[in-house]
Amino acid sequence: MKKEIQSRYAQLEQLVAYHQERYHKHDAPEISDEAYDALVRELRTLEEQYPALKHRGAVSERVGGEVIDAFEKVEHRVRQWSFDNIFSHDELIEWEKKLRRYLDRESVLSETGFTYCVEQKIDGLKIVLTYKNGEFVTGATRGNGVVGEDITHNLRTFKSIPQTLTQKIDIIVGGEAWLSHAEFERINSERRESGESEFANPRNAAAGSLRQLDAGVTASRNLDCFIYDIEQLEGVDRPETQMEELALLQKLGFHVNSEHRHCKTVGEIEVYYKTSIKKREQRAYEVDGIVLKVNELHYQEALGYTSHAPRFAIAYKFPAEQVTTVIEAITLQVGRTGVLTPVAELTPVRVAGSVVSRATLHNEDQIQRLDVRVGDTVILQKAGDVIPEIVQVLTELRTGKEKKYHFPKKVDACGGDGSIERVEGQAAWRCVSKDSFEQNVRKLQHFVSKKALNIDGLGLQIVALLCEKNLVTNYADFFTLKAGDLEPLEGFKERSINNLLDAIRSACSVELYRLLFGLSIDQVGEETARDIANHFGTLETLRHATLEELEALDGVGPVVAKSVHAWFRDEKNNHILEQLLPHVHIKGVQRSKEGVLRGQSVVITGTLETLSRDEAKDLVRKHGGRAVGSVSKSTSFVVVGENPGSKAEKAEKLGVEVVTEGQFLERLTN
Repeated sequence: MKKEIQSRYAQLEQLVAYHQERYHKHDAPEISDEAYDALVRELRTLEEQYPALKHRGAVSERVGGEVIDAFEKVEHRVRQWSFDNIFSHDELIEWEKKLRRYLDRESVLSETGFTYCVEQKIDGLKIVLTYKNGEFVTGATRGNGVVGEDITHNLRTFKSIPQTLTQKIDIIVGGEAWLSHAEFERINSERRESGESEFANPRNAAAGSLRQLDAGVTASRNLDCFIYDIEQLEGVDRPETQMEELALLQKLGFHVNSEHRHCKTVGEIEVYYKTSIKKREQRAYEVDGIVLKVNELHYQEALGYTSHAPRFAIAYKFPAEQVTTVIEAITLQVGRTGVLTPVAELTPVRVAGSVVSRATLHNEDQIQRLDVRVGDTVILQKAGDVIPEIVQVLTELRTGKEKKYHFPKKVDACGGDGSIERVEGQAAWRCVSKDSFEQNVRKLQHFVSKKALNIDGLGLQIVALLCEKNLVTNYADFFTLKAGDLEPLEGFKERSINNLLDAIRSACSVELYRLLFGLSIDQVGEETARDIANHFGTLETLRHATLEELEALDGVGPVVAKSVHAWFRDEKNNHILEQLLPHVHIKGVQRSKEGVLRGQSVVITGTLETLSRDEAKDLVRKHGGRAVGSVSKSTSFVVVGENPGSKAEKAEKLGVEVVTEGQFLERLTN
């Protein structure tokens, strides 16, 4: 075994142990649950690949955390466990195969096979309740799986925990204590006002609330719970299935989550899983996945447990929005304006439902701020359709072989002699030459992209191929392509050729703002292009506009005005237009109607529930407003969806109004 592997394993163990203690013992996590899961996953993968690494008392085998000295210790009569995790449909299928192999080996699998009980995975704190003769006597945390903390006095404050059951039986049950989103926000608001540190998430708040020596504090925080498992039962016949067990728990008076399903196949599980993701934000409580259990209890007994988890159950986690991976290299990407963007080439990793192998590092200042080095293990974040980005370097996993990145003096893809320069007053570097092949390809691809001329079928690779074959060198060339030009190219069949030519013909009629945006005029983004188009109405009027007329336009400052004015007076650019204009018809400008948002600037951020971001922006424009990309003091309000990020935080700091999607739509009807 290589020393590098042994060293990596030792570093991972130490880091995982540290974060276990922060999470379980101190209720003060420093990284997201998803990033922690990724570290544990790598640790266990190394143990599977190199069994000699695993040792007695390995961190990967720990269940929960050590108990806090402030509480009495409770030795569990039934061993407590945690679940293993899976993250994809392929892993689900593989897990089922493992179940079948194990049951076949034990010669207990009947022809009818097994089914599943599928439940919501609540992100809270595990609790263990003991009843004697139907009376609640002890409540404890999971602790380390063998010994937990006695929190009976706090659990008695729960309205959802019965003090007396409907039957006089002896029973030990397991469940999850949780805090609603609304209560979480209320508690954090109070803590802000009193100068206390805020809880990181609802689970953290629930754990902190349960570990109070004063039960009055716990009672004031309105915690709730779901009970989902019978761990020991006397005085009543044990149910035969997990579904029957949940029914019995409810009959006894326990609060059982109604969002559970009986599934016969992995296909049914996958449907339930995807439905649960869609409904996730509608829940009053935090959900981070679903739990799958073999429904038949005799199969559960046959499958048993590993050293840390049940074989018969597993957690199918929702797509992680934070994961860990390794930076294998840092490369520079030449943009259409010649700006160089550093890109981290990553060990491929699945995040937010897709495999990611590259992430932008934005600019030189960002690299220095994060202290990102080639070889670093990093936390990667991607929410929905947001571009993946590196948010943290795990410096604890450095070996000393990591290499700092320095911008080179020359970049071949820049053209000319490859020279680059730092843009004055900005964090960006750019090519000195403006005519490299790479820049031209990206300009041409931008011209046909969705928000510009929207020619379907012309992605970056296809545009690059057309440029390599000298079929396209400028914007006008797209409109002169013929079937005979495309037939010799690899991957082009009759149907794809016809589809592309049809898409090009459709793009011959274009809105002025789309054309302006597609021309790659420096400083002119989509909204600015709309403002200019709405004001001047025609391309001809714009071409003859003075610098003063451009500067007077609302939303266009002196920098943008100077850039637009200079672009239309450049001889080369005018030659490009003269070649292009015979091929396109510019539609008449549909000026913004009077509306409830007239004169207002609106920012859309996060993932909305019913609208795409583009649809929301169109609604803003339709009602007379401007959909802008960044938050400033002049922003009228910000519409916030799921995972809004820094824009929502900036709005709060600047005192800009923040509204939900529902409140936004309500405004449009008033």
